[in-house]
Amino acid sequence: MGKVRGLIGLLMALCLGGTAVAQDKPHWVASWATSQMVPTGENVAPAADLTDATLRQIVRVSIGGKRLRVRLSNAYGTAPLVVDAASIALSADNATSRVTPATLRPLTFGGGAGVTIPAGADYLSDPVDLPVAAGADLAITLHLPSPPERQTGHPGARAHSHFAHGQQVMAETLAGVKTSTRWYVIGGVEVDAPGAGALVILGDSITDGYGVQPNTNARWPDRLMVRMRADPATRDLAVLNAGIGGNRLRLDGLGPNALARFEREVLSPPGVTHLLVLEGVNDLGTLTRDAPATSEQHAALVREMIEALRQVVARARSHGIKVIGGTIMPFGTSAYYHPGAANEADRAAVNAWIRAPGNFDAVIDFDAAMRDPGNPTRLRPDLDSGDGLHPSIAGYQAMADAVPLEVFANKARR
Repeated sequence: MGKVRGLIGLLMALCLGGTAVAQDKPHWVASWATSQMVPTGENVAPAADLTDATLRQIVRVSIGGKRLRVRLSNAYGTAPLVVDAASIALSADNATSRVTPATLRPLTFGGGAGVTIPAGADYLSDPVDLPVAAGADLAITLHLPSPPERQTGHPGARAHSHFAHGQQVMAETLAGVKTSTRWYVIGGVEVDAPGAGALVILGDSITDGYGVQPNTNARWPDRLMVRMRADPATRDLAVLNAGIGGNRLRLDGLGPNALARFEREVLSPPGVTHLLVLEGVNDLGTLTRDAPATSEQHAALVREMIEALRQVVARARSHGIKVIGGTIMPFGTSAYYHPGAANEADRAAVNAWIRAPGNFDAVIDFDAAMRDPGNPTRLRPDLDSGDGLHPSIAGYQAMADAVPLEVFANKARR
């Protein structure tokens, strides 16, 4: 009998041990992310600024967690990129390089202080025991001995990044800083948050936050995040901004087209359960920006845009992600695209497909929320930034308010 009891006790211990292991298993969810591209023109950081350089870049996470890890990106690099030291901390002031000293932690990679990121690759840091709250501002600090062979970054950071020379990753405040409003090398922050999920918003400059002032976090995804955090039903759903200025469904613009970046920005981040797609205004506008188009070209554009959206939906659904379509907002007074009746007909045709039952799992009718009731081909004047294309800050808030939070019910993936 004693042997039986001993065996039973051993089995119970093993079962309990297994439960403890299961409970300790991390649940990684992307809490902040940004879209990667090759900087061009004024968005290219001078090589001198990235030589023996400490970069401290400020990001705002959307959900909290008990620990975190950072994703660095050399996605468009043409040679390996060396980061020989890195750290993470809570920002003491999201407009300066100062951090809260008690929260400053070194980042490691496989236990080492540095990492060599292969060309075309992303790289995760080791987990860091630094509990963070939803909405916290983090300072990610990297030391680069040499500049990238080709830079990877995000020009539309609308947040201050700080550059200094020398290895200063563990400094409370960087000495001799130069400030920029662009992100380089950083791609994401992931938190260990059991039960949480993530929403990716795939979009263009409207999602990227054209017109938003640095450090104000007034993009429409930022304002949506605030709404979601206040609701117990959605507070554990991260909001990931995958907006790129000038982005299109079909062709590259300032950055890669939506389909080309789909795998990296929608399927790769951990914990993604929802995708909201708001793309197409740049496809519509560029068709006739420089010269008139034939009726056949207009018809082909509509067909190809719908097929691109169909691809997005199919690929997301195949990974268990709920796909939400956003209707394309009016741009009838845009001096940049100067659209006509044919462009408006194209927009109406694509929006009709987006609204049709079954094409998406849900629809956010941004067109209806933002158009001028007296002239539905244009943005409502009080929500227009003044260029006829991008919303004002009040317009971004109106976009966030137009999203019914119930569309985020029933998290599906991981």
